[in-house]
Amino acid sequence: MRLGVIGGSGLYQMPGLEKPREVRVRTPFGDPSDSLVTGSIGGVGVAFLPRHGRGHRILPSEINFRANLYALKQLGAEFLVSIGAVGSLRREIRPGDIVVVDQFIDRTSRRPSTFFGGGIVAHVGFADPVCAVLSRLVISAAHAAGATVHETGTYVCMEGPQFSTRAESNLHRQWNADLIGMTQVQEAKLAREAEICFAAVALVTDYDCWNTDAGDVEIGEVLRLLKESTDRAQAIVRTVAGRLPADRSCPCASALAQAIITDRKAIPAPLRRRLQPILGKALGGRP
Repeated sequence: MRLGVIGGSGLYQMPGLEKPREVRVRTPFGDPSDSLVTGSIGGVGVAFLPRHGRGHRILPSEINFRANLYALKQLGAEFLVSIGAVGSLRREIRPGDIVVVDQFIDRTSRRPSTFFGGGIVAHVGFADPVCAVLSRLVISAAHAAGATVHETGTYVCMEGPQFSTRAESNLHRQWNADLIGMTQVQEAKLAREAEICFAAVALVTDYDCWNTDAGDVEIGEVLRLLKESTDRAQAIVRTVAGRLPADRSCPCASALAQAIITDRKAIPAPLRRRLQPILGKALGGRP
């Protein structure tokens, strides 16, 4: 399995997904949001994970991001496309548009965002939080799907579950941010630690609440636009799956090479075993 996809539960119900089956994965960090649906697209192994669980049961702050990313890594994911709904902080980024995110601002405070700690310290580089190679593939696929595509964008990740106040919305605009959402930054951080190439597809559903001409966020309209975007998101995934490079030469593939600060001899054996899918290559494959 090479490609992981995190998004809504409707994504994996796509034409062209061959031999789909549900897989329940256990991780040292607990259970992922739901069973994963694995299959293949044009011979490429793909695994889909509904971020909020089927039926949308899990709040953004309740998502077990570490279990989700660990499960995808354990299944062999080298690439991850994260698809999520966002509000726009820019008039020119309209509901129905797609933004391929290239930067994040993390305003969350209650979410574990690292696999490390408890006896091992690592500091991965995160200046450029997405994979340039995978993002270019996503941009090309989004254009091919007929979307209005913004090829860069800064995403503010807020705690939620409430939407923004008008004061917050205007503050984020003053920061030159482009989008507001509640989920994708933890996925980006953990993907980097797991040496998985990561790209974020942001589906714009509203103008947050700064644009009083457009009215405030209405959840019914958000859900309607998300449903309309499903076919396009599926088309992006199908195209990306068929264009993945045979080898990874980007920095994502070796993000841990110089990141582990802890003396290797001081890393407890149980912790080595627990993090084997994450640490295996960086520690020379030794459990």
